[in-house]
Amino acid sequence: MLALERNARSFFLQCRASARCQPWRPVLLRGNSQRRTLAAAIEPESPTNAHAPAGKPYYVTTPIFYVNSGMSPHVGHLYTLVLADVLKRWAKLRGDERATLLTGTDEHGMKVQKAAQKANTDVKLFCDHHAEQFKALCDAANIDYDRFIRTTDEDHKDVVRYVWEELNRAGFIYEAKHEGWYSVSDETFYPSTQVHKVLDPSTGITKIVSIETGKDVEWTSEMNYHFRLSEFQAPLLKYYENHAGAIVPKQRMAFIMDEIRSGLKDLSVSRPSSRLTWGIQVPGDESQTIYVWLDALFNYLTMTGYPLVNRNDANMVWPPNCQVIGKDIIRFHTIYWPAFLMALNLPVADRFLTHAHWTMNNEKMSKSAGNGVNPFYAMDRFGVDCIRFFMAHNGGIVDDATYDNSFIEETYNHLLRGGLGNLIHRVYKSKHFDVRGAVKLVKEDENFSKFITRDQWSASSLEMKAIHASLRGHHARLCSVREIADNHMKEPDPRKAVQSICELIGETNKLFHNSEVWKLIKSTDPETRRIANYVLFTSADSIRIMAILLQPFMPQRMKAALDLMEVDESRRTFDDAVFGADFTYGPPALGPDAKASAEVVFPMLLSVH
Repeated sequence: MLALERNARSFFLQCRASARCQPWRPVLLRGNSQRRTLAAAIEPESPTNAHAPAGKPYYVTTPIFYVNSGMSPHVGHLYTLVLADVLKRWAKLRGDERATLLTGTDEHGMKVQKAAQKANTDVKLFCDHHAEQFKALCDAANIDYDRFIRTTDEDHKDVVRYVWEELNRAGFIYEAKHEGWYSVSDETFYPSTQVHKVLDPSTGITKIVSIETGKDVEWTSEMNYHFRLSEFQAPLLKYYENHAGAIVPKQRMAFIMDEIRSGLKDLSVSRPSSRLTWGIQVPGDESQTIYVWLDALFNYLTMTGYPLVNRNDANMVWPPNCQVIGKDIIRFHTIYWPAFLMALNLPVADRFLTHAHWTMNNEKMSKSAGNGVNPFYAMDRFGVDCIRFFMAHNGGIVDDATYDNSFIEETYNHLLRGGLGNLIHRVYKSKHFDVRGAVKLVKEDENFSKFITRDQWSASSLEMKAIHASLRGHHARLCSVREIADNHMKEPDPRKAVQSICELIGETNKLFHNSEVWKLIKSTDPETRRIANYVLFTSADSIRIMAILLQPFMPQRMKAALDLMEVDESRRTFDDAVFGADFTYGPPALGPDAKASAEVVFPMLLSVH
């Protein structure tokens, strides 16, 4: 009866989809030879412009976070969220107001079932509690997510059932006995080539573990359903050969290509319900529960409204422009996930940004080591934007990065408070300078553009010639900073992007300091004062440009900075991050009795020692 109800429901979904729009459908196949012909020819489409506002909305995802860990959420989760949030905010900065970010929690599987039993808690209540923790982390970290999805959501379970039936109808699922090395922790089978023996130093016992994750495995034999992953070796190789930048960084692209070339075995995609009850049952077979990774991966598609969507809708977000994942789950996302999509004849994500981990004292953070960092405490201690900036600027993409409170303090005090904050203080909050007056002067001065680009300038002194050379060089740097950062974001590599922007902090400080503009502005010579205002404007505009480009990384602090500069809210876009693009900003000079301070933007940190 239940199977009949499911089949009827599937038929209803298909009929309703046909009535409303044209749903995405896999090509239906009857024989293995015909199926192989299709798989070898699949070439999913991929967007060519990662941030094109005129096309589909920019769509970025985080992995959905597993709710079984007693120490979750931790700073590793926060790092993933920050990277995805920065990518979305950058797309919005570039004009794509429809940019979309998906995050959430993965709540099915054996680990969750066992964790709830150990806690003597109803499994759904257990999931509710941990899901709220992750959602609270998103809110506390100012993550601009569009949906917080949970795999226990009813629409997601509907999608998973629908996908299963479509894969089964297309001939990509079959039932067979499965034997292999199974990891309870990773909830996956590993081939013999992916496991090895290690000596546990604490017990002296030799055990078998996954090479990739280091988790224990045990030999398991059972009947379950399989996905014909082996048939997608050629399509996956072809796809990645044609999309050389699909997996970032390139080192992990090379790793995945080697994994695919070494051969792909069919994937077990169900578990006996006798030992796994917490999950989505296989449609038509209550004795089997759908494999947690097949279940979880399709959350990215649930967000779109699949299958009840119009593929040609201008607001359709699929496929993702970037999927942000940790390096420990790269195989699931860059082999299994694309193969599932190819089987459904759906396009694959444009990019997979696979980041490294955070370590403490050269050890990976873990519950067993007791070195996990609570992200809520970190944000309370240092401030939300301080932690966001530190993670984006210091976090590892290729190599693991060290998390240390003294590093956070050093980065903040050197680059932000002592660098950018000091610049804001000296330029915008000084009794000596009238930024608004300098902006107005440059706007009305026809000679400024000639002066700033001229190779040589006949000045009355070597000092003025040196200032001219510095201004000319700085102008060239300003003209390239936006494009350099944007190219890094398209790779995508937010770390390189923010570092390239921050290089301008030191360069602007050097220009301002070496010019000694506070002396020039007091000169009785009109030409000298004019040059002083050129330096003042160039410094002020450098700060304005940096503040605009740093908004995705530090949204609250950069809003405060731009407010202080009196930059109109309508002039804080990517198009405005160009030298001389805005002549409407700038506070007037402070009165002689005014007290200058940069505390509004970057307050002093409490000592971490």
